[in-house]
Amino acid sequence: MSQRIVLFFSFLGLITLHACGPNYIVNEKRDIAAGAWAYADSLRFEAEIPDTSTVYDLWLSLDHSPDFEWQNLYVQVHTLFPDGRRLSSPLSLELADQGGVWQSDCNSKRCRFRVPIQEGAWFQQTGKYVFTIEQYMRVNPLPGVQSVAFQIVDTGKTKEEAMKK
Repeated sequence: MSQRIVLFFSFLGLITLHACGPNYIVNEKRDIAAGAWAYADSLRFEAEIPDTSTVYDLWLSLDHSPDFEWQNLYVQVHTLFPDGRRLSSPLSLELADQGGVWQSDCNSKRCRFRVPIQEGAWFQQTGKYVFTIEQYMRVNPLPGVQSVAFQIVDTGKTKEEAMKK
């Protein structure tokens, strides 16, 4: 009997832990070969958006060397919409503050930087979106970049709820 109780509570705990985490539409990471991000190494992420009334948060994460030479990193984010329309936006990732202190979680081998690139967003069309991220610095290849991750999180809110705030 006690074994069944332990099993039940273990199962209940797993369900609870799973239910409490973010609801990712996309949660993908791309490693950068040899830790040097070249212009030719554009990173492609696909998302199937099922609902135009849901609010999403879009995040970009970057692992870089603690010896990275720059305080910021420019990327170009290209979005291909389901209807074929394209949109491109440059984005500056401020990796360090004015004093040179990393805004990342660092250890001796890597720093992990995570930033929202769009919060409280909703999509105007359902269907497949393609996000392409390119390094947009003056150095090619860019040394010290180890990986890039892209996340789209379903916030559990609707755009009507978001617009009331």
